Amino acid sequence: MLSFITSTLLPVLILLFFGWFFFRIRWLNEAFIESGSKLVFNVALPALLFLSISQSDFSHAANFSLIAIGVVGTLVMCVLLMLLAHFTVNPQNARGVVVQGGFRANMGIIGLAYCANTYGSEGLAAASVYMGCVTILYNVVSVFVLNFYQVGFSAPMAQIKGITRNPLIISIVAALPFSYYQWGLPEVVLRTGEYFAQLTLPLALICTGASLQFRSFSSDWYNIVLATVSKCVVYPAFLVGSAYLFGFRGMSLGIILLLSISPTAAASYIMVRNLGGDHRLAASIIAVSTLASLPITALGFGLLAAWQLV
Repeated sequence: MLSFITSTLLPVLILLFFGWFFFRIRWLNEAFIESGSKLVFNVALPALLFLSISQSDFSHAANFSLIAIGVVGTLVMCVLLMLLAHFTVNPQNARGVVVQGGFRANMGIIGLAYCANTYGSEGLAAASVYMGCVTILYNVVSVFVLNFYQVGFSAPMAQIKGITRNPLIISIVAALPFSYYQWGLPEVVLRTGEYFAQLTLPLALICTGASLQFRSFSSDWYNIVLATVSKCVVYPAFLVGSAYLFGFRGMSLGIILLLSISPTAAASYIMVRNLGGDHRLAASIIAVSTLASLPITALGFGLLAAWQLV
């Protein structure tokens, strides 16, 4: 457990802290966060995903049973959260924010950083394929949930069409034939892609840390706690428990834990703001779940390691 904390969690925490600190002392500003996030989302992260998948063995990287558990488990979790939010979360425009915050994990940045630090390139490739499939579901379900609770219902088709132009999805789909047929890449393409890929996690984590927002939680404490407990405890426990019952052990079980236990995705804030939800609540959920997920991740992975399951 100590080695997991020092090799996986602490580097992530330190980069998040530096991002937050640099922003507070004005070394970074909103323009840097916006530009850096755009560079990560459109270039660096797609390059990392493309290389990690294209250079891997498809039969090992694509675990369809594990992906099915992630998809079905996410849908079940979403339905349960919607039922609970309907009766306990107020005001109405906060319900979709809480539901989305309770299952939408930051797999593309923090989850992949966990997997890369823990399992290396093999784990990164398997995590990337899983992330690609479940990310599509995250986007579709989040659009539905947020629109469902908005007073002014906005057409979700524009958001759904955006999924087909998502650079992360495009890079994963483009990499699959290279992985399946074991096609090689020209040296210049491989080397250039590696430079972009190496840029991804440090820049993404610094931008994420810089964008964390903390404010008074007195009026929203129940909504924040509900979303955080769901995201950092209930959702990963449900997926890991399901995977265990279906016989998964070792790296596969570790990957589904590390991806699902990562905090609420920063992209949820952007989607909430675009669809007219309570974006301040969304920012608070991201901040609190980010802090809470680190010790919970250490405890969860430590327990699985102690039981010799990962």
